[in-house]
Amino acid sequence: MFFRLAALAVLFVTPFHAQAPAKTAPAAAALPDGRGIVERHIKEVGGRDAILAHKSMHVKGTLAVPASGITGPIEIFGAANPDRVIVKTSVPGIGDIMEGFDGSHAWIVSPMTGPMLKIGKELQQTKLDADFYSELRDAKKYTTVKTVEKTTCPEASASTAKPAEGRSCYKVALSRIDGAEDFDFYDVATGLRAGGINTRESSMGTMTVTSALGGYKKFGDMLVATTQSQKVMGVEQTITLSSVEFDKVESSVFDPPAAIKALIK
Repeated sequence: MFFRLAALAVLFVTPFHAQAPAKTAPAAAALPDGRGIVERHIKEVGGRDAILAHKSMHVKGTLAVPASGITGPIEIFGAANPDRVIVKTSVPGIGDIMEGFDGSHAWIVSPMTGPMLKIGKELQQTKLDADFYSELRDAKKYTTVKTVEKTTCPEASASTAKPAEGRSCYKVALSRIDGAEDFDFYDVATGLRAGGINTRESSMGTMTVTSALGGYKKFGDMLVATTQSQKVMGVEQTITLSSVEFDKVESSVFDPPAAIKALIK
């Protein structure tokens, strides 16, 4: 439901072992079960029933690239059955950018690339990333969910509220059905997701995005992360949400623009 926005980052890129002591450190087996950690997050944001009760979502906010002094509006629409998503941004000095998935086709339209269809692995990744109920980390889409370690939560940007910096997190590895591996970070104290590491294919090659989430606020019956900081290839961008609305999105919103329809065969 709370969409991965890693693809947007593309648009802004110019052993020694000592003898064990009598009492050893806790083994990896002592870590909480990965699925249990996910279930705690689900409970904290409102519960499985509340998540599944919603069929669409519309959010508005601001996208910023601090190093470039760029700030502009961002608008995201998502829906289930089938999973669909539209991300619209307006970037000063660049123009309007739209990225979408209508349940079958994935595309991007920007002043830098023109209209482009995503194909192959990039299309399959976009399809999985559009999962409206992604909070659930559905077993049908993630073959394994395993706790890797207890570590420090990802750092947030200085331009955000620093939602998780310095806190302890459980790092959870998720094996996707498309062969990729994602990593989630969950705050030990609150149980809420605090960030992630995602590797994706793009028109510029393979990219790894590290993100930090925070600023959870309640909208209706759901807690939503309102701040997200992403770092990729040395470029940092932040997204701050100002409004979240459920179940008022028209299906026509997800129709591909004319320039994309002309590319679909």
